[in-house]
Amino acid sequence: MPRNILTAVAWPYANGPRHIGHVAGFGVPSDVFSRYQRLAGNKVLMVSGTDEHGTPITVQADNEGVSPRVLADRYNRVIAEDLQRLGLAYDLFTRTTTRNHYSVTQDLFRQLHANGYVVEKPTLSAISPSTGRTLPDRYIEGTCPICGYDGARGDQCDNCGNQLDPEQLLNPRSRINGETPKFVESQHFFLDLPAFADALGSWLQSRTDWRPNVLKFSMNLVEDLKPRAISRDLDWGVPIPLPGWEDRGDKRLYVWFDAVIGYLSASIEWARRSGDADAWRQWWTEPDAESYYFMGKDNVTFHSVIWPSILLGYDGEGAHGGSPGDLGRLSLPTEVVSSEFLTMEGRKFSSSRSVVIYVRDFLDRYSADALRYYLSAAGPESNDTDFTWSEFVRRNNDELVAAWGNLVNRTLSFTAKNIGTIPSAGDGLTDADRALLATTSAAFETIGADLDRSRVKAAIAETMRVVSEANKYLSDHAPWKLRESDPDRMRVILHTALQAVSDCNTLLAPFLPHTAQQVHALLGRDGVLAPSPELREVDDLDGGPSYPVLTGDYSTAARWGSEPIPVGAEVAPPTPLFAKLDPSVVDEELARMEQGE
Repeated sequence: MPRNILTAVAWPYANGPRHIGHVAGFGVPSDVFSRYQRLAGNKVLMVSGTDEHGTPITVQADNEGVSPRVLADRYNRVIAEDLQRLGLAYDLFTRTTTRNHYSVTQDLFRQLHANGYVVEKPTLSAISPSTGRTLPDRYIEGTCPICGYDGARGDQCDNCGNQLDPEQLLNPRSRINGETPKFVESQHFFLDLPAFADALGSWLQSRTDWRPNVLKFSMNLVEDLKPRAISRDLDWGVPIPLPGWEDRGDKRLYVWFDAVIGYLSASIEWARRSGDADAWRQWWTEPDAESYYFMGKDNVTFHSVIWPSILLGYDGEGAHGGSPGDLGRLSLPTEVVSSEFLTMEGRKFSSSRSVVIYVRDFLDRYSADALRYYLSAAGPESNDTDFTWSEFVRRNNDELVAAWGNLVNRTLSFTAKNIGTIPSAGDGLTDADRALLATTSAAFETIGADLDRSRVKAAIAETMRVVSEANKYLSDHAPWKLRESDPDRMRVILHTALQAVSDCNTLLAPFLPHTAQQVHALLGRDGVLAPSPELREVDDLDGGPSYPVLTGDYSTAARWGSEPIPVGAEVAPPTPLFAKLDPSVVDEELARMEQGE
């Protein structure tokens, strides 16, 4: 029976274009997972959008001399265009400045408040002396008062993992301009996180199949929960929906609070656009629905502790009790799938230091599938990983070009030249032929099991091992030597090799959707194996400004398994799937980094 699977992808921040380190964490792993699940016959809803509120947006807007809305509009479009080119198959990629998102966020806030999980109290707000604006917790750095680490942020210390408040830091300083923030007392709302300690602890203890580092980190957080501010002294964000607060121009809900609610609001927006306003419930209120949240490790706290707390509070399942709101009981995450960090040439990504390559610039020079392959095979799945240009060139040339591309090219080229159609095997299969076909057919179960658990590296490694087996078979049986002496055997070998190519292509479709669709057509198959996302201009459902969204029809007749190739279908000579990169690319790209291009 098909499973209902929500793929909830971290929201890229709309204060600039995204670089390849970003999509290594939230983008490619989530898309590989979703494409596999769709091929496996499951009902997938993949949602995200641009995160557009908070002080970082206003700071960047000031730097560029525009309003926050103009800045958000610009980078929302840039990011959506880049993710489309990368082939990320969102059912809906939207934004947090829609009226739908405001409404859903406010609904959750009201129910949390009604259930007693939102409390009002005075707090110290960090203010920039030079601008008078609130500094977000993450924009303040200093020395951790617990472990002494110099570089702790105002919300947590990455060295010891403890949650912090900005005023606790020793020698606090603004990350924007280095000035010492001024702390002033202000009235705000807090999420009563300690009220969820027991419920969170029990739930996390039941998550036995999470990545160990994510689970351990999350369990440690639960041991020392403190109330966390969910409002700030801002003029850019979701208004606080309570009498006496909703019309204030100086108070807004904090960006981290509304951003995680985006998964729900995007699902609801998708349903409303689909013509069935309740369709989102299949992934949020059904007991057997599954939800997988993809992000980098710096976002684990928000997805394994804070977002579940919001959901528990909305459902009335914390220490204060309560009842679910009008949306019904909302499901907690099935798994938080966190990647580690990607560095570049041994250094941390940094736009200001030119240690960066933006997705757009990368795709202007190299193929999307080459980047997807590299991030799948060598990305930061379970360890911090370093991107190097030499390794990118090596993997492109040795694995994509010389292994997979070569298998496709020589098999189809020889068939096109000598037969012109896909030949039948008849009754001529030998044990060696059957052994290869058994290998490619069995790979679907092994690789599918890895992809179902988001073990992308293991899955792509096994897939390329199967590609290697197919290449070895073709070399060992050398059909080109049999054109004159045994043409019937040549046809059987080519049939076997073409079936292996077809199987490998389906196995690779979640990783390499662009070239998978090319090979699908070259093999004479109809329809779509790897659907592409579309960028569409839409009107705000509730009267706000129009904006672009990523969406698409991802239904396909193809399935996760070996399907017989269409005997008799015409085979045309293929063009190379991948371009071989000259070694000089390495020096050219390193020079670009040094020049700050």
